[in-house]
Amino acid sequence: MGNSWGGVERENLALLFTSAFQLLVLYLLTWNLKLSIKHCQRLPILADGNMASIHASVKNKVLETTGHMDALLVHENDVVHKICAKLMNIKQISFRDINQVLAHQLGSVFQPTYSGEGSFHYRRNPLGDLMENLVPHPEFKMLGVRNIPQMSENSLAYSTFTWAGLLKHLRQMLISNAKMEEGIDWQVRPPLSGLPTRGKMSLNKESHFNTSIANLVILRGKDVHSAELGAFKDPALYTSWLEPVHAFSVWKTQRAFSKYEKSAALVSNSQFLVKPLDTIVGKAWNMFASKAYIHQYTKFGIEEEDFLDSFTLLEQVIASYCNLGF
Repeated sequence: MGNSWGGVERENLALLFTSAFQLLVLYLLTWNLKLSIKHCQRLPILADGNMASIHASVKNKVLETTGHMDALLVHENDVVHKICAKLMNIKQISFRDINQVLAHQLGSVFQPTYSGEGSFHYRRNPLGDLMENLVPHPEFKMLGVRNIPQMSENSLAYSTFTWAGLLKHLRQMLISNAKMEEGIDWQVRPPLSGLPTRGKMSLNKESHFNTSIANLVILRGKDVHSAELGAFKDPALYTSWLEPVHAFSVWKTQRAFSKYEKSAALVSNSQFLVKPLDTIVGKAWNMFASKAYIHQYTKFGIEEEDFLDSFTLLEQVIASYCNLGF
């Protein structure tokens, strides 16, 4: 692959993508902060000037920490909330519970793993390895995480797992775009080899085969080297412009994670996040069309053209992910 795309340098395109995503997320954050403050009796009602100050502070912090980000590892609040309720059996869900699920997902990815098959040395640069394995093109940099198993300690005490069972479920979560193990659609199947294109992804279709660019499976626990991963190397799972040998990676360690004797995590660059990203852009468009809070941005030097550029770039990203099947 060349060093440029569409006449735009790869590094510049990556930064443009990140900046566009940040702008629309921050735009929605302004509305969410107003809504939260309005409905929280313990906080005083803030004037627009103070609201703008809060936004400016949040904006600066986000830009400081993510201004040069090469990929976006996205977590959906609604999904995390469902995991707490349905898998963890938490009745009164707190921010602490949500943060624990997020920490579990991140830990399952970034805790040490061996640097190669048969190696006893842990990898030294997991972030760099993650990028190398999952982001072959700067336009496609949205990564999603799935874990299996994930359950309450009470349920864990009466559960046993095999690698074959865990990986069968994890693969079906991948191809059916399931957010968690509960509710997997087992009717979704990859297209048969040699058949015509899978076609465009429909944003309005509930059941759809989830095409991948690249996947990373991370295995932790007992007898990890006996796990059979051939099903994740099926060419039908991936876009046609990247061979499975380059599109699929696996990290392993025999050290168990948390209290699970065996556990697996999947980090996927796929159509996982098309619908959430489309929702973000759609909500931001509706706000922008009604001129909601625009004045709070223009006073800090962000013009309406900046919003239009962000909408254009992210809509192109959505279209590109939708067309992965071609």
